[in-house]
Amino acid sequence: VSTQSTGEAVELAPVADNSYIIRPNFKDKFKPAVVKDAIQEVVSEHLKDKNYDPEQAPAWCKTITEAVKERVKQLGMDRYKLAINVVIGEQRGQGIKVGCRCFWDSDTDNYAQHLYLNDSMFCLATAFGVFFY
Repeated sequence: VSTQSTGEAVELAPVADNSYIIRPNFKDKFKPAVVKDAIQEVVSEHLKDKNYDPEQAPAWCKTITEAVKERVKQLGMDRYKLAINVVIGEQRGQGIKVGCRCFWDSDTDNYAQHLYLNDSMFCLATAFGVFFY
């Protein structure tokens, strides 16, 4: 609590102490298998019984991205910055290649992805977890 020159009490926000943690504990590490299961649940829940619609696909991507981010945050990897990428396209039997380049620490950072397919569309959802030093 601090007082201003007017004499009113002003509550200051608490300041966290420095943790000096440069590596995550084993239980707090990004676990690709657990994250993949979470992605699979979210994508299947959002896209079940849907057919590809080019007008709706961008909205679905945004909704799935936000849902995956919230679901992965619930897994308790607090010191990780998350980047979620969702690609939805029409399924016509064609091939697709999706690439990504990242500069990261291979001891702490990782990713998980899930490919969802049905008769009319595909959805590739990827979650990248980068440890925040």
